[in-house]
Amino acid sequence: MDRVELVLRKYDGRPHRSVTGLLLGDDEHGTWIGTPRGSVVRFSYGASPVEHTRHDAVRLIPHDGWWMAMFLAEPSTQEVYCDVTTPAEHSPGRITVVDLDIDVTRSRPDGRVLIEDEDEFEAHRRTLGYPPEVVTRATAAATYLRDALTGADEPFGTHALTWMTRLGATPPRT
Repeated sequence: MDRVELVLRKYDGRPHRSVTGLLLGDDEHGTWIGTPRGSVVRFSYGASPVEHTRHDAVRLIPHDGWWMAMFLAEPSTQEVYCDVTTPAEHSPGRITVVDLDIDVTRSRPDGRVLIEDEDEFEAHRRTLGYPPEVVTRATAAATYLRDALTGADEPFGTHALTWMTRLGATPPRT
């Protein structure tokens, strides 16, 4: 499998974080990237500029959505973690998005869905100058994700299990 770097930037262009994963393939939902436990994540903030992932995961970069999703293998208590982002830009060996701060998660085993970091989105909307269209698209994406995760609409149902198996991870129990 080819390696691909997933790069997240902030709206002002500064680096946020990046992870190198394995390009698993594409389907009707988007591009799937595997990040086995121990994959290196580089941060541009905080005390530790480098960390290693604690769980196997597959990440979905949709073809045209304002989000990306990470599906985590057990024993993670997070089942799905979605970042609201600008649509992805693809270049050879790299996918880049702008992280717009709102996150939507589904926990395990209770399936609780939460929209998180709306305060951070609001603060960055002002300080980084998100245009009205970006605000509209980001809030619409958060609502879509909340509803899709709550209803387990694909690709947020069992679809990711196929990609988790392709990565070689133990799929979560359903």
